[in-house]
Amino acid sequence: MHEVLRALIGRDRAVVDQEMWGSFWDQLRDGALRSGETVALLSSLSTRMPDRDTLVAMLRSLDERRPAVAARLDRTANIVGTGGGPATFNISTAAAFVAAALGVRIVKTGSRAYTSTCGSHDLLDRLGIRTTTSYEQTDDLLERFGIAFPGNFVYPREVALLARSIVPMDLRMIGGFINSVGPFLAAVPVSAQLVGVSDHSLLPALGRVAATVADRRIWLCSNELGVDELVSSVDNVVLTNDGTDAIRLRAEAAASSTDPIAELRPTGAGEDVVDHFLAVLSGAGTALATRTVCLNAAALAVASGLIDGWPEAIRAADDALRSGAARDLVDRLRAHPARRAIPTARAR
Repeated sequence: MHEVLRALIGRDRAVVDQEMWGSFWDQLRDGALRSGETVALLSSLSTRMPDRDTLVAMLRSLDERRPAVAARLDRTANIVGTGGGPATFNISTAAAFVAAALGVRIVKTGSRAYTSTCGSHDLLDRLGIRTTTSYEQTDDLLERFGIAFPGNFVYPREVALLARSIVPMDLRMIGGFINSVGPFLAAVPVSAQLVGVSDHSLLPALGRVAATVADRRIWLCSNELGVDELVSSVDNVVLTNDGTDAIRLRAEAAASSTDPIAELRPTGAGEDVVDHFLAVLSGAGTALATRTVCLNAAALAVASGLIDGWPEAIRAADDALRSGAARDLVDRLRAHPARRAIPTARAR
């Protein structure tokens, strides 16, 4: 058994340092791990979040194995969540388009569906919008449109190796840990990152990790609904990594029903994902959906430094959505000549 596993599953849960993690990744790459060791690793990590030093060492061990990203993107932001929580439509992707339409430079990471019915990359496929395959391509789209969606190249290749190593098991069965730390795995040179955390119990660990990141502002967002984005009908707490006090965003207005999640639902049976998403961006969604998307877009504007005050940022986001600027941005990206073919299947 590899020493990483002995440390993680031992009675005392010893700290795993960067060198030990490096040894584990080397053996994973070389196919030298024993049968079941990667399953045991993911099961252990997903059952209990490791201590801060172990988690930071793991992330740094992965960073040191990939080429450094030299570029820095000022006033550029990313919005991403840990997944989990109640099922909602693609709030963060909608907020990314609205924020980009009001002038925030957006580099939006994401993935296929893990706990949701339609992940951000699934939605982009259905919209016919391509994810990028390199930093150069990402920069090109960012210059053209003010927004880009990096593909899997921003994630460590070890994640893909782990997924392949547990076949025929599905990563969704034992890979909850990967989803939880996913916002810290992507190498994107943004200046600000808005991270939605659905599971409140993860906030202390993720907050300690965020505090070790010095190259970008990280805001960890949570609310009583367990939605991994800001929701305008409830109080939200934003933990920062710059040593300042937590930001507390009070509910703007109550939801129009006793079940606010119902107003943020994903598509219903027989309803098309694209039609639903575009309706929200056209201002035809529920009132709570509109306010929630604008709140998250405003957070991106404030976190990136584009706009100083929250009221001004919320007004700018509302204008970008209701004026049609956000929907127009989607249409321009869909018409880009390098677009992908749109799959005919609808999200289940």
